[in-house]
Amino acid sequence: MADRFFLLTLWLIAGLVTLTFAWLLGDILIKGVPAISWEFLSQAPSRAGRQGGIWPILVSTVLILSVAICVALPLGLCSAIWLAEFTRRDGPLGRRIGLALDILAGVPSIVIGLFGYAFFSGFLGLGFSILSGGLTLACMMLPILVRTAESGLTAVPDEWRHAAAALGMRRGSVLWHVLLPAAAPAITAGLLLAVGRATAETAALIFTSGYVDRMPESLNDSGRALAVHIYDLSMNVTGGDHAAYGSALVLVTLIIVINLLANLLSLYWAKRKVTLT
Repeated sequence: MADRFFLLTLWLIAGLVTLTFAWLLGDILIKGVPAISWEFLSQAPSRAGRQGGIWPILVSTVLILSVAICVALPLGLCSAIWLAEFTRRDGPLGRRIGLALDILAGVPSIVIGLFGYAFFSGFLGLGFSILSGGLTLACMMLPILVRTAESGLTAVPDEWRHAAAALGMRRGSVLWHVLLPAAAPAITAGLLLAVGRATAETAALIFTSGYVDRMPESLNDSGRALAVHIYDLSMNVTGGDHAAYGSALVLVTLIIVINLLANLLSLYWAKRKVTLT
């Protein structure tokens, strides 16, 4: 009887979560699809976003995410490799760094935005720019990426390391040809989670990349991200709900595309892992 009650509770919770997600997605689809057109995707916004499109917004979003990924991915991967392979897993240094990463991952985005505004925009003199916004998002992505990549590397059996050492492989070769391909699904998942958080970020980008909705000419120009554009249309622009729903649908579609690409990469690395074994 207890098992049936527990199973029924799980199904009810799963159904509630699924219905909530379906309701949110259905609302965005119903109100967002009428706003989608080629002009909406290819033109610049006009009348504070009530008319026109979101093309400069899309370009700014891609540039900000590109800067964040280009900075966070190598730093996060190198940090995860150092924690997993060159420190004692249960040592005091590794535990303290892991605790610091967990705390950093839980810091509110508004605090990260204030740090980015003070350090990147102010101290480094980057001002309100795509570069400043991308570097701020990289700070948000790093703890998630490091912890997931570290977990993937530590999950690789030690027998693989011992076998590679017995074959006379250098440590760098073991990392590149054995450990990283085996941990690639976890690294991909961590990157996906980090990019998902960064894509929907608003507060941190208001303080760093700014509000300007024109086409950026360089990384030093201010640029409005898609999430900031949705916030501005829904909160500050009278009559902007129609364009806000269209922009929200584009943002959800972008996140779905990122998920699909991540799944394809995971399948590819899973096949590589099978060949390694």
